[in-house]
Amino acid sequence: MGSTGGGTGGGTRSAPDATERARPDRTGREADPYAEEAAAVRAGLVREIVASGGLTDPTWRAAFEEVPRHLFVPYYYETGEAHEAGGGAAGAGEVRGERAAAGGEAGGTGVVVAGGARGTVGCTRLWRDDSHPLRRARWLAGAYADAPLATRVRDGELITSSSQPSLMAQMLQALQVRDGDRVLEIGAGTGYNAALLAHRLGDAQVTTLDLDPEITDAARNHLAAAGYRPAVVTGDGARGCPSHAPYDRIIATCAVASVPPAWLGQCGPDALILTPLATGLIALRVADARHAEGRFLATPAYFVPLRGSGPPPQVPTYGLPSRPLLDDSFRFLLNLAAGQMEPVEALALWEHEGRPGRERYGVTVRGERQWAWLDDPEGAYGWPLGPPGRLQPYD
Repeated sequence: MGSTGGGTGGGTRSAPDATERARPDRTGREADPYAEEAAAVRAGLVREIVASGGLTDPTWRAAFEEVPRHLFVPYYYETGEAHEAGGGAAGAGEVRGERAAAGGEAGGTGVVVAGGARGTVGCTRLWRDDSHPLRRARWLAGAYADAPLATRVRDGELITSSSQPSLMAQMLQALQVRDGDRVLEIGAGTGYNAALLAHRLGDAQVTTLDLDPEITDAARNHLAAAGYRPAVVTGDGARGCPSHAPYDRIIATCAVASVPPAWLGQCGPDALILTPLATGLIALRVADARHAEGRFLATPAYFVPLRGSGPPPQVPTYGLPSRPLLDDSFRFLLNLAAGQMEPVEALALWEHEGRPGRERYGVTVRGERQWAWLDDPEGAYGWPLGPPGRLQPYD
């Protein structure tokens, strides 16, 4: 999960996908030499997520127990400071989302240098077909760590990653799917999230969409290797996928600054849209093609943005003391109200209202109008939402 799902790309081709080279067994599926070992470490990951309270639904627990994540990440990148890259990876990236992982299209030693928003980082590729057994073991262990994994970078920009599994579990449970629901996923990523959905609902009920044909080709290959065949469509995420509509649920794995109208128009009555927005996750209940409303989940979520809207500006922080900037709930408000409030006004509101968490905020869509609000859609605090990609999250 976690590609941008819309816009344009360009640059170098990605490293060849290991699933494209593996020989199939007699069933037509890829013969997996890691199946037994992977099952053991996957069980450990599921136990970890359950222990943290992030996986309470038994049907979703079964999906995480049975869908092999390692087939969806035949290679990925660990990142660190450039001067550390030659000595190995520095870490698997930030937790709770997808924005931290960054990498490059590596060859040779698997160490590349890429420019990112926070400066130059060194990226080490871990690969399932590495000739060194210790590096292969490290790849498999990382595939089942509760951490996001960078899987594709183009021109120094993170294009695709596999989200932190515990965050995926929270999002899938919050989607509140029922048997027979039709689901559209915006942002195909590696295909892993689509496989979890297909395990729960069946292949015919799931469509996953991404603009980049390299991403959709790789996701389709990964899904087939794992034994799943949902619809994988190449197209602009902001436009949805009308040919497979209507949908009972839409889940996005890329951040938007406002809700694309096409999504509402492709929903059936009482559908639910779950999408990252302003470093949070908004769950919108759809009344009809022009009306929806809902609240944010309590959890933080940092995702790569929906592409195609140009480079977003930074969220302003001028005039603010350093202490509130360390508080995640205040940074969320800065992102949500950026362009509508001065930073010092946002600070005064946040302190006056008791430092509210994400769950006190919501979003309303009424025709051409969209706005975020605190506590009440008609209350004292509301901020118009801009076009997709308008904001650069502050963290």
